[in-house]
Amino acid sequence: MTAPAPQRTTLDLIGNTPLVLLKGPSEAAGCEIWGKCEFANPGASVKDRAALWIVRDAEARGELKPGGTVIEGTAGNTGIGIALVCNALGYKAVIVMPDNQSKEKMDTLRALGAELVTVPPTKFADPNHFVHTSRRLAAETEGATWANQFDNIANRKSHIESTAPEIWQQLEGRIDGFTCAAGTGGTIAGTGMGLKAFDESITVALTDPYGAALYNYYAHGELKAEGSSVAEGIGQGRITANLEGAPIDTQFRISDEEGLEWVRRLLSEEGLCLGLSSGINVAGAVELGRNLVGEGKRDARVVTILCDTGFRYLSSLYNREWLEAKGLPVFPWLAS
Repeated sequence: MTAPAPQRTTLDLIGNTPLVLLKGPSEAAGCEIWGKCEFANPGASVKDRAALWIVRDAEARGELKPGGTVIEGTAGNTGIGIALVCNALGYKAVIVMPDNQSKEKMDTLRALGAELVTVPPTKFADPNHFVHTSRRLAAETEGATWANQFDNIANRKSHIESTAPEIWQQLEGRIDGFTCAAGTGGTIAGTGMGLKAFDESITVALTDPYGAALYNYYAHGELKAEGSSVAEGIGQGRITANLEGAPIDTQFRISDEEGLEWVRRLLSEEGLCLGLSSGINVAGAVELGRNLVGEGKRDARVVTILCDTGFRYLSSLYNREWLEAKGLPVFPWLAS
C-alpha cells in the first residue's frame, strides 16, 4: 500500500480522491466500472471541488476580499463545501437551501458555522426559488459575493483541471467512457471536456433522473421533464452556463428504483454507503458499459462519480418510514 502524499494545507485535501473498481456493476455491465470516490473529500462530496474553485476565482477577480461573505443557493453539498473553504480562508458563509432537503445537510451546515436560510421548494421561474433568493441576499449584503454555482464556470473548471486529469492518470490513459448526472452541470461538462482533451474518442454520457429535462434535450432537442425523483442535488430543467458546450455523446434516463438497487447492492455487497445520486450514476455507468461492449469494446472501462456519503441521508434514504411514504422499496435490513 502506498501512503497518500502529505499536504501542506487543509484545502490541499480537496481532490485527488481514490478510484475504485466496482465488482457488482462490472459484472452486470460485462466490463470494468470504476467509481471516483468523491465522498472522500473533506466535506464528503464532489462539491468541495467547485466550492474551492469558485472561492479562489472570486478572490482572483478581486470580488471577495478579506473578511468577506460567500452566499450561495444549494441543495446542500455545495454549501457544505463552501462553509469549509470559507472557514479555512477566513470568510463567512450564508447558505440558502430548499426546506425539503435532508435534515443531515441542514444540521451539518449549522455545525460548520454557516448561516442557513431555508425557503420552500419551487420552480426556477419563481422569484422565491433558492437560487434567486441567494442572489438577492448577496446583492443586499455588504462585502458579499454570490457563488452562483449553476452559471459560474469556475465550477466546471474545477473538473477540467482536477477531476479529469486525476481519472486519466489513475487509469493510465485507458478509459472508454464517462458518465454522471447533472445538477449544475459542472461535473459532467468539466470532466467530459477534460477527458476529451486527452482522448476525443472517450464516450461521455449523461445519466439523468426522472423529473429532469436534460435527457429529452440531448435525445430530442427539447427541454422536457417526465416523471419525478427524490434524488437530491441532481436533475436540471435548463441549460446552465456550465452545461453550454458540454460534450454529451449519449444519454440515459434512470429511475429512483434502479438507483436504489445499486445503493443497496453497493452497501450490502461492497461496503460502500452512498447517496441516491451515486446509485443513479452507477446505473447509468452499467448502461454505458453494456453499450460499449455491444459495440465490440469487450475490455471497456467506464468511470462514474460516487457523489457523496449515505450518512448524509440517514433520515431519508436509509429510513424505513421515509421510503415507505415515498412508495420506494425498503432495504431488507430496515424492513424487520
